[in-house]
Amino acid sequence: MGRMTDKVAVITGGASGIGAAAAEKLLSEGACVVLGDIQEQAGADMVASLGDRSRFKMCDVTDEAQVEALIQSAVDEFGKIDVMFNNAGIVGALGPLELTTSEEWKFTLDILLNGVFYGMKHASKHMKKAGSGSIISMSSVAGVTGGLGPHAYAAAKHAVVGITRNLATEVCAYGVRVNCIAPYSVATPMVAQAYLADHTDIDATLKMLTDESPLTGRPGLADDVANAVLWLASDESGYTSGHTLTIDAGITTGSMAGPPRFSEKAPLMREAGKQGI
Repeated sequence: MGRMTDKVAVITGGASGIGAAAAEKLLSEGACVVLGDIQEQAGADMVASLGDRSRFKMCDVTDEAQVEALIQSAVDEFGKIDVMFNNAGIVGALGPLELTTSEEWKFTLDILLNGVFYGMKHASKHMKKAGSGSIISMSSVAGVTGGLGPHAYAAAKHAVVGITRNLATEVCAYGVRVNCIAPYSVATPMVAQAYLADHTDIDATLKMLTDESPLTGRPGLADDVANAVLWLASDESGYTSGHTLTIDAGITTGSMAGPPRFSEKAPLMREAGKQGI
C-alpha cells in the first residue's frame, strides 16, 4: 500500500480490460484516477465501484480536443497529473495488406497511434511545467517483432515504441519519464473477441491462453499488465525511461509451449552429415 500516494493518474480506455485493471491497481496504492473511455455506462459503473478518488469522462481518443479535456479535468479536479497511461485500443483492420482499405487503415492508426500522440502531447505539457511525471503507452509484442498482429495494428504499435523513445529524449531534462508496455495476449474482452469472436467469453480465453503459454499453466492476465503499469508509474522505476517492457511469457525470445528445437542431447553436428568432434 502507498506506492502511489498523492499521485494523480489519467487512463484512456479505462472502463474495461487492462485499463480498468490498471485503475484498480493504482487506486489500491493510493492514487487518484481519471478514466477516459467511449463506453459511457461502463465508465460510470467503474467509478461507482472505485469510489471518490476516481472520476470518469467520456473521451474519444481520435479527437485531440477530448483527450486534452480529459487531461485538463484531472488537473482541475485533483490539481495535477503525475501519470498518463495511453491505453485505449482496438484490434483494427484485419486481413492481407492488399485487401486492407485506406479507411480501415486510417481508423486503426487514428486510435492506436494518434490517440497516443494526443495523450503524450497534452500530458507532457503539464509534466514539463511540474518537473516530474511518468507517461506510459500501450504497445504490443506486435510492435517489437513481426507476425504477431495484423498489419495496421503492428505498424501502430511499432510507432508507439518509436515515439516513446523520442519523447523520452525530449522530456528527460524536465524530470519526466516515458516508457511503453508490450504485452502478448492476455485474458481481456478485446482478446476474447479477436480469438473467439465473443468478447464475453473470458473463461474460454483463459483456457486457450493457458494451453498456449510458454510458461506451463500460466496464462496472461490483465493484472500482469496492471502490475507493470504500477511499477512504471511509481517512483520505484525512477531511473527507467525510453524503455519497452515486454510482458509475454518469453514469446519475443522465441519461447513456445513445449521444449524448443535442439533441446535434447545428441552428438555434435558437423559439415556434410558428420557428427562428433
